Amino acid sequence: MVEIRWHSRAGQGAVSGAKGLGDVVATTGKEVQAFALYGSAKRGAALRAYNRISDEQIFNHAKFMHPDFVLVIDPALAFTDNIEVNEKDETKYIITTHLSKEELIAGIPALKGKEDRVFVVDCIEISLDTIGRSMPNSPMLGAFVKISGMFELDYFLENMKRVLSKFPQKIIDANMDAITRAYNEVK
Repeated sequence: MVEIRWHSRAGQGAVSGAKGLGDVVATTGKEVQAFALYGSAKRGAALRAYNRISDEQIFNHAKFMHPDFVLVIDPALAFTDNIEVNEKDETKYIITTHLSKEELIAGIPALKGKEDRVFVVDCIEISLDTIGRSMPNSPMLGAFVKISGMFELDYFLENMKRVLSKFPQKIIDANMDAITRAYNEVK
């Protein structure tokens, strides 16, 4: 089973990102969960969203997990939200930041020694450039596709177009650009 934990603030699209990822995963025949726990959170409050992906039926519905991937879409939460809690020896971190990987790790002692498992991409800048507002969930999905190797980019894009089909074409195209750019820029 692959477990993914998203760290975000309400309004940044982590819940939609987790559900969109779940929708694409479902097209592969795998079992998937996508959920969030945030209670009565208001825009800007910290929250966590989760995905589980398995070849078998998933019976575990708890929020507690040992994530294979930690996706941090709010840069400040990388420093304040204990992103390494319950990590595995192979947990990979994809973090939204304008900092270099070295600068980021220097500021987060818990990530020292994990340089080969830490990836950075500026999802906020990418979303501002492509979507026109700070909506870092789509770029994070692009970075996840690259780092996880779970999908070919073209397959993911085609399925995300279907997920986003309720939106105007301009928004769909902007999200496709954001996903592709993050896929190419994640380091």
